[in-house]
Amino acid sequence: ESEGSSLIVPIKNIERELICPICKELFTHPLILPCQHSVCHKCVRELLLLNHEDSFDAGSECSLPGSPGPRSRVPSPSMERLDRLARSGSMSSPGWRRGSVTPRITTFPCPGCQHDVDLGERGMSMLFRNFTLESIVERYRQAARAAVAIMCNMCKPPQQEATKSCMDCKASYCNECFKFHHPWGTPKAQHEYVGPTMNFRPKVLMCPEHEMEKVNMYCEVCRRPVCHLCKLGGSHANHKVTTMSSAYKILKEKLSKAIHYLISKEDQVKTQISHLEVLINETEEKGQLVERRTDENFERLFETLQERKFEMLRSIEQSRMRRLDQLRGQVDEYQGMLENSGLVGYAQEVLKETDQSCFVQTAKQLHTRIAKSTESLRTFHPVADPSFDEFVLDTSREETLLKELCFGGVPDPPIIDLSRSRVYNEGLVCWQLAEDTLATDHQVLEYRKLGVEQDEEEGGSRWRPTVPVYGPSTVVCDLEANSLYSFRVRSCRNSFYSPYSPEVTFHTPPAPVFGFLFNDKCGFSSERLTLSKLRDSVESAAGMAFLLAAERVQTGSYMGLDYIIGDTGISQGRHYWAFRVESHSYLVKVGVASDSKLLEWIHNPRDTSSPRYDHDSGHDSGSEDTCYDLSQPFTLLTVGMGKVFIPKASISSATAGNDHGNRVLPMPQRIGVYLDYEAGRVYFYDANTMRCLYERQVDCTGTMYPAFGLMGSGKVHLEEFIAAKRLSYM
Repeated sequence: ESEGSSLIVPIKNIERELICPICKELFTHPLILPCQHSVCHKCVRELLLLNHEDSFDAGSECSLPGSPGPRSRVPSPSMERLDRLARSGSMSSPGWRRGSVTPRITTFPCPGCQHDVDLGERGMSMLFRNFTLESIVERYRQAARAAVAIMCNMCKPPQQEATKSCMDCKASYCNECFKFHHPWGTPKAQHEYVGPTMNFRPKVLMCPEHEMEKVNMYCEVCRRPVCHLCKLGGSHANHKVTTMSSAYKILKEKLSKAIHYLISKEDQVKTQISHLEVLINETEEKGQLVERRTDENFERLFETLQERKFEMLRSIEQSRMRRLDQLRGQVDEYQGMLENSGLVGYAQEVLKETDQSCFVQTAKQLHTRIAKSTESLRTFHPVADPSFDEFVLDTSREETLLKELCFGGVPDPPIIDLSRSRVYNEGLVCWQLAEDTLATDHQVLEYRKLGVEQDEEEGGSRWRPTVPVYGPSTVVCDLEANSLYSFRVRSCRNSFYSPYSPEVTFHTPPAPVFGFLFNDKCGFSSERLTLSKLRDSVESAAGMAFLLAAERVQTGSYMGLDYIIGDTGISQGRHYWAFRVESHSYLVKVGVASDSKLLEWIHNPRDTSSPRYDHDSGHDSGSEDTCYDLSQPFTLLTVGMGKVFIPKASISSATAGNDHGNRVLPMPQRIGVYLDYEAGRVYFYDANTMRCLYERQVDCTGTMYPAFGLMGSGKVHLEEFIAAKRLSYM
């Protein structure tokens, strides 16, 4: 008891865990998203841009007593991302419903982890209400307003303080009213009651997909409660499930152990907090120091600019005064040419002199001055230029330098993203810039072929750089087939280059990439197969049709694979394509088939329940070893339940022999298929490592197509780069 009580955390100390990441207030009717984060019911509605009331989960009330009123919205990165989604071309995506005045979004980014959440056609009704979190929030509210009592809902004024709350009646009572409304010997006496509360939740959690069914199992794949109908024929048909009691016990034990572990590490946490506080103080001090130094640098720049400004303005002023003096002197000279003023008036007075000797003595110099003025009048030219073109200041270069002014230092190297990069005969290489880094000018990707017997001193062929890339990815062309390439990338900022990223290697496939999409015409069963809008993924659901077919097997009928093929055929050459099979898929056949064989399968399906039937040219049947050498116009490999099943007669060295352990391999994340039409041979690869899993002879007398067969629940995605190439040609 003492140990358990010592682990109890005061309810007031957990407020940060009870805040909605969107509205930044306490949760109100929180809903659990598929990624396990919780968001207020109202906030989800606002994210979905709905203008009408949506149905609430599990038949529970949408408005409860004590619910807060309208709340102010706080912008968040998720809302900005949703705005971009709404402004982009995604309005034509499956997430929008056409034909309505108000478009409806069913996909939005989770505000907690930023992963896209797709609610599908059922929208919010597919989400569970987080009653546990709701109860904790209610207890927090009660602790925060301990002085405010919950009043009885049945008392006549004046109301008494409630002592109990009935979870069946969804009301609070004082002692007298509770006895009156729940008399002994009546069904109401069996109602469940708790302490005073304003949080009334259903006694039983119902399935949001099958409203009349209680949840009694837990899906370990989707990490959510499900009912028996979900497991029987719904979206969880082939998922691993466990009983609710077992899941409760396991999860509670894990959570308890995790809590005890954290509490046992309290001293370590406090030490780390102390270290973080030291870093905070150090960051504050160093940040202020850098601010002061930056301010001093700019002050020096300002002083330099002020000095240059003063000197240049003084030069302009001196030139202006000098020109004005010259022009004013010229004005005075020309003023003297006017009658009765200046030089002309003086000359007129000289002409009045009658003494010849005195006249000659004065007139000679005067005549020279008048002749000079007369010549100046004939060839008028200002003594100074009023323009100041030589003082025009061009500061464009300096302005550019100032705009590019930034802190020095070498940028951090980017990291090549292996999950998004794809390399075939052309390579799509993606990278991520270092976090908390300043903007870079561009990136340069370099690559080289490994294992080349040249430039031995450098360890292989020379690095070949791409042109500067102003984004997070680039495409490298003309890569050689069946070769190993190494890639690295670095950033550039202000002519400073970062160190190179860690080198990553990719193995190119043995043939050029073959681009195609799924064919929605030839043999496609829209009743059992669901094709994506872009035709780059196909899904098979184990629904009611599958169950009915399974029942007919007992009466001698059959159920068959649902086939789908590529929309482009192969009649020559060598080709490679890749795809991904979902790990939960029950049974998927992948490979190639001729046009004649496809017509036979589509129009004459066979019984898959027969032990001697198999589309894999006989593997897992009694006839395989005897007919394997016969070249067939098809080859399909079996994939399912997270495994790849290699035929017994495989000639691949990696799986030679009849040992079961060698024949059943873990399913690769990506599967590649290589068809050599002229050689009549097909190969299956682990597309990540380019390791050959299986190969065999195939009869290529007709047009060969990429072929897929699905049974039960399963999903196949074409490689993104292959689908993108095919879409670009359409």
